[in-house]
This record gives sequence, C-alpha cells and structure tokens, in this order.
Amino acid sequence: MNNSFQDSVVTKYNIFNSLFLSLPYRGIFQTGSLLPLLTQQSEVGFQEGKSPRQIIENFFEELLETATPKERTDLLFAFIQYIERQVVLFDSVEDAAFDQTHDLTGKGSVSYLTERVDSDVLKKKLLTKLQDFSVRIVLTAHPTQFYSGKVLGIINDLEDAIKENDFTEVNQLLLQLGKTAFINHEKPTPFDEAVSLCWFLENVYYDAIPSILMKLIDGLGMSAHDWPYPNLFRLGFWPGGDRDGNPFVNPETTLQVAARLRETLLRGYYRDIRQLKRRLTFKGVDDAINIAERKMNSTIFGPFEEGYSDAQELIDELLKAREVLITKHQGLFVELLDKFILKLNIFGFFFASLDVRQDSRKHTKAWADILKRLETKIPLLKYSDYESWDEAKKIDLLLSLNIPLRIEDYEDELTKDILGSISAIKTIQEKNGEQGAHRYVISNNQSALNVMEVVALGKNLIADKDGKLDLDIVPLFETVDDLANAPGIMRVLYENDYYRAHLKGRENHQTIMVGFSDGTKDGGYLRANWSIYTAKEELTKVSREFGIKVTFFDGRGGPPARGGGNNHNFYSSLGKDIEDKEIQLTVQGQTISSNYGTVTTAMYNLERLFTAGLENHLFRGSRKEEELNEEDKALIEEMAEVAYESYLDLKNHPMFVRYLDKKTPLRFYGQTNIGSRPTKRGNGDEGLKFEDLRAIPFVGSWAQMKQNVPGFYGFGTAITRMDEAGKKESIKKLYKKSLFFRTLIENSMQSLSKAFFPATKYLRDEEEYRAFWDKMYEEFRLTLETLLDVSEQKELLDSNNVTKASIKVRERIVLPLITIQQYALQMLSEDPKNLPVDVETYNQLIMRAMFGIINAARNSA
Repeated sequence: MNNSFQDSVVTKYNIFNSLFLSLPYRGIFQTGSLLPLLTQQSEVGFQEGKSPRQIIENFFEELLETATPKERTDLLFAFIQYIERQVVLFDSVEDAAFDQTHDLTGKGSVSYLTERVDSDVLKKKLLTKLQDFSVRIVLTAHPTQFYSGKVLGIINDLEDAIKENDFTEVNQLLLQLGKTAFINHEKPTPFDEAVSLCWFLENVYYDAIPSILMKLIDGLGMSAHDWPYPNLFRLGFWPGGDRDGNPFVNPETTLQVAARLRETLLRGYYRDIRQLKRRLTFKGVDDAINIAERKMNSTIFGPFEEGYSDAQELIDELLKAREVLITKHQGLFVELLDKFILKLNIFGFFFASLDVRQDSRKHTKAWADILKRLETKIPLLKYSDYESWDEAKKIDLLLSLNIPLRIEDYEDELTKDILGSISAIKTIQEKNGEQGAHRYVISNNQSALNVMEVVALGKNLIADKDGKLDLDIVPLFETVDDLANAPGIMRVLYENDYYRAHLKGRENHQTIMVGFSDGTKDGGYLRANWSIYTAKEELTKVSREFGIKVTFFDGRGGPPARGGGNNHNFYSSLGKDIEDKEIQLTVQGQTISSNYGTVTTAMYNLERLFTAGLENHLFRGSRKEEELNEEDKALIEEMAEVAYESYLDLKNHPMFVRYLDKKTPLRFYGQTNIGSRPTKRGNGDEGLKFEDLRAIPFVGSWAQMKQNVPGFYGFGTAITRMDEAGKKESIKKLYKKSLFFRTLIENSMQSLSKAFFPATKYLRDEEEYRAFWDKMYEEFRLTLETLLDVSEQKELLDSNNVTKASIKVRERIVLPLITIQQYALQMLSEDPKNLPVDVETYNQLIMRAMFGIINAARNSA
C-alpha cells in the first residue's frame, strides 16, 4: 500500500474510527465491537465458499445464540447505520489528506502547464487556443447521491476538523452525524435535487473556478483586470430542466430552478461585496461599494427596479471605482476587486446554464397533436398524409409553418409541457441572460427530423421578429446504431439551408452529445467506448467539411461502465482527427461529492480536465507517436466487435432480465428516495423489459451485486480471440503506445477491482441461474487474467497506487454490508411462511444496505 496513503489516511481513519465506540448512543458499543467480528467472518466465510446466509447465521450462533429473530435483524440494521457513518468518516479523512496523497502542482495542474509554457512562441500558441477553448461541467441529478445539504455540511466541517487533528471537534461532529438522518423519507422533487446541487455551486465551484483562473493568470504573468478569457470554465445544470423520463419536471419547475440558481449566486456576490466593503474604505471608492451593496440587496430581495438588471451594469460601476482606487489610492487591495469582477464575468447572473432535455419521441407526439389541430383549420393539410411522407418533405413542411403556438389551445399534457418548457427558456434568458438557458438536448435522437422538430417549435415559440433563435439544439446519440448513423444525420442538417442559417446565427457552432450510459447498456464496455471515439472522428470530419465548429458533450457517469473513471486521460489522448476546442461532460451522484466535493478536489480535477484539453494542442508534436494509426484502429475495431458479440450473447441470455429483476436490488432503487426520476421507463404493469431499463439502476444493480458486468464484459474474450489470431504482442504494444487504450484498460480494471463474485456464488445452488452466473464469472476471470497480462501488472491498478489503496480499504469497510444485503436477497428466495421475520424486513435490509455500498464505491452508478 502507498506509504503516504497508509500514514495520512488509513492510520488516521483507524484512530478516528475508534471514537465511534465512545459515542453515548444506546447499543453502539455492542454494535462497534461486534462489527469487526462480522467483517472477519465474512472474509473467512467467503474464502471457504460459504453463502451469505451461512455467514450471518454462523455469526449469530457463535456470538448471540439466544437473540430473537427481531433482535438479530435489529443488530443488522444497527450495523448498516454504523457502516454508513464509517464511510462518511473515511471520505472525510481521505479528502482531508488529499493534498498529501496527490501532487496538486504536478503533472496535469495549471502550475505544471504554465511552467512548460516557457517560451513566447508557446505562450502565444496557448493564448490563441484559449480564445475558443473551454471546459463545461454539467451537474445532473441522478439517483446515486443521497446526502442532504445538512449531511454535506457536516462532512465539510468534519474534513476541516480532521485536517487540524481536532479530536474534540471530530467527536462533536460524529455525535451530530449519529443523530442526523441520512435517508429521505419521501422522494425528493426535482426542485429538492436542484437545491441539493446548489450546495456544491455555492460552497465549491464559486471559489474553485476563480481560483484556477487566478493561478493561470499569475502563472502567465498577466493581470486579472486585463484577462480576456473569463469563459474558460462554464457550469451546466440539469435538475429542473431534464424531463427525459421524469414526469415530475414541468415548466414551472424549470423557472423555479433558474430563479434559485440566480438567487444562490447573487447571495454569494452580496457576501463578497460586504467583504470588499471592509477593505475598500477609501474616499471615492467606499461610496461605490455602498451603492453596490444596496443595489445587490434590492436585486435579491426587492424592490427589484432599484437593483441591477444584469452583471454588466455592476461591472461597469466597479470599473469606475477601480479607476479611482488606482489613481488616488495607489491601487491598494485592487486584487480583491479584480477577483470579484472576474467572478462576475465568469458567472454573470446565471451561475450555471440550465439545459432542457426531452426524448425525441415526445416531440414527434407533440407535432402530431399540433398538426391534427391545424388540420381542422386548413383542411388541405392532412396529418395522415404527413405520416406517409419522407423525412425531407416532413422537414420542409415543419420549417414552412408560421403559426401561433399557444399552450392554452391544447389539452394534451405532453404538448402543453413541451410548449411550456421551450417558452420557459425565453423567460429565463430575459431574467438571467442568454447563458442562463440556451441549450435543448434531444435524447434518443435518431434522425435529422428529430432535430428539426425542435427547431420548428423554437421558431414558432421563441424566435425574435427576424426569426433568430437564441437556442443551441443538441442531438444526443446514445446506442451503437445511433452513433453509427450520427454523421449521416448531421450531414443532412448541415446541408439544410434553414439549419445552416440558424448555425450561422450561433457562430457556426454545433454541440453534439454522445451518451456512454445507454451505449454501454446497449453494446457493452469496449464497443460503447470505441463507437463513441469513431463517431467523434466522423462527426469532426463532416463538421469541418461544412466549416462548423463542433463541440462534443460527453454523457459520462460515475463508473467506468458509464464512461467515468479517469476522464482527463481520455481527453489527453484525443488525436488530431477529433475536435477538442471544448471539453464538456456530465458529472453526477457521488462523482460530484468525491471528485468535486471540496474546493481542493474540485480544483485538482478541473485543472486536469482543463490541461488535458490543451496538451493536445500545445505539445502534440512531442506525442505524435502515441496517436492511433489505421492499423491500431483496425485492431481496436476488431476487439470491439468481438467484445460486442460476447456482450450480446450475455444480454440475449434467457436469464438476463429475469436475473436483474429477481436476484439483484434493481427493483429497490425506486424505494430509496434518492432521486425524483422513476427507475424504469414504460408501464410498470407490463413486467420488466430490457429496453425499459434506465442506465443508472442498471449499472448500479451490477455494482450492488459486486459483479460490475457493464464495466468489463467482453474485454477478456476479445483479447483472448486476438491472442488466438497471433495478435497479443500487437495489443501489448498498443497498451504501451496509446494513452486512450491504456485508459480503457485501466478504467476497466477499476470495475474489476470492485467486483467480488464470492458474495453471489450461492446463486450457483439455484439451477435456474447456475449457468448464467458461471458465464459472468468466467468472463470476469478471463478479463482479469488478460488485462493483467497485457498491462504487465501483477495486481489490478498497480499503476495507480492511491486509487488501488483507497478501493481496498473501502471494499473492506462495506464487506459486512454486502454480506447483509446478499443474505436478505437470499432469504427472499425462501417461502415467506418459513422466514423468521416478515418479507418487508428483508426488503428494508436490502434497501438500507444500498446507501453505504453506493457511497463507498464513490462511482457506482
């Protein structure tokens, strides 16, 4: 284990963990004393091939033989609560030691980058690149994060106390943690989710992003006052705007969330102005700051007409005060004023851009409603005729329409929602500025018509009198087939005169979203990642052909199975054939709290994304040999196809959906109350279908089972097949040469390192599932063996000792949780009449165990 990690994290965690035993809560000493024994019995029991049920029953027979069934399950619930808080403690200790276990100024940092820019030629090249480069992090609300704002606040304070080794304060906070509820008793609303994520905006990003820019400005020897690139970092936001499959999001929610974003930001500005007021006490400057304080108060609380209409109005006032500060007061504290003005330029009055997202099929249904109503006004236009037309003719008709679209004219709730959501975008732009809401994401985008349906709605709803539409339409290509068809779809759009004119009004800029989640669910790990890479190459080619600047927006989730893992290495590895002017990706759930949960961790990870996007441009010449050539691409394509066939073979297995439905915690995701969105699409009465599965519960259920199938399946078979064809040495060379391929393998290793098949080996005793379990385990074993061979590592993640050590400790902390959850799942296979306690108790054990397993993994779904 990494010595630094052992000393600064593991040893410290063990010391602070002992404080739990002294907390004055009923039964906590017994719980804390018995838990290590359950951990030990789980480790030994699984090694001996025992089932979770045997381990739990042996534990009680040996240590609490006289305990009643209720007393036994009560203790299991107490273990779960105890472990949940151990996970929080370990998170806090690990985050507190982040600067000791990570090199904050090393490779990938802004400091490292500016040191390498050691000539005027490189500096000029960098500044030219910065003119149209940016990083956009988009926070999404998905059911993998359940810490409320009050718990996040405790975690934040706990980290500070641990840094100071303040045992008294740590003890007090552990007391508070013990009394604070971790779980929601009711499902959060989309607005609740937005409020929860605003905590990170206010407490982390508000300080982290300006601090990174100041490091860059100082490193380049420039001034914040003259800095011409405030848009290098942008924030996006999905809660309240993402209606894809979430019936609880409506136009009113969207407007509420946009108002909350603005209010959260303005409160931060108000606090900063109050701080400035304490320093800028000089004649001719203090009056300006007093006015700013008063007007900002009015902007937040009213009377609104006495406040600021936009950020630029405040900036202009402060620049006048700055001039007085420079000319009459020797520029004293001018750096404080400059940093505040920089914040205003970064965040405007919107904080984060609120994206609206809807499924393409919903727009098609809305147009059916609109055209049928139009048919009653214009008898010559028959919807039945429209349905039979080809795509080009349908597009021509939709773009030719100039009709009033009034929400009150329609009865269908879907139509009203879509019209209302697009109208809300205009309202937000008027209040928060255009950046407040300027993107409409179309999920399940399968045709050019899907894009034009939204364009035509926008044209008739929110375009100005000249027909200009201040909205970026973002198609999302997710499945393997959609990714393959994407270049052809974009060609049709680029060749359309109306759409080209629209893009011209958007500075010839097109954003295209590619989704890892459903791609992995659809085609498996290797096929999804490679399909996205090749789609980006082809989409770059067609966009450059038409003179369009394309930006790729990656729907990356937390775990490798959803495009997560070591993200910045993927961006560092892009070749010259993939456009890299901007980096955009979604972050969610525990990925937000683990990678961006503190100012230090957020700066570390944001800097590495930022510099990854610049490395290719600045230093590509020195890394040209790393780029994939045609032979390399053919080899990866061959592997991806074999892996795809292997994954399809598993996916088409008659037990696949039944296994997920009956043997995993999938069905319990909806009961956890950690997200507003339903856990599956479609009608719940029809039984579970594969196409109804949402990516997050799908991937998360495999993580709960400690099988992590979507993060590796097919990789081992692919490498084995290549080995049989005499290509193993070529794969080994590719691993050494290509950062992209190396990252693919090492992220898959993360999935393998968090897998633990002994926990579910009991399923082999059920004849129905034996062959299916064996099939998964064989691929796991094969992938483990082949990835170690190709990477020439003795153990998984030998190349990343900190991650390896962290996973090892976390997996040991939650091992009893895994045993308890699998025990409960195993018991539910029994006849309910023979169970020692009622079915609902086992259901609750499964659900409650989910939280700790999710959070310990930090990127499980």
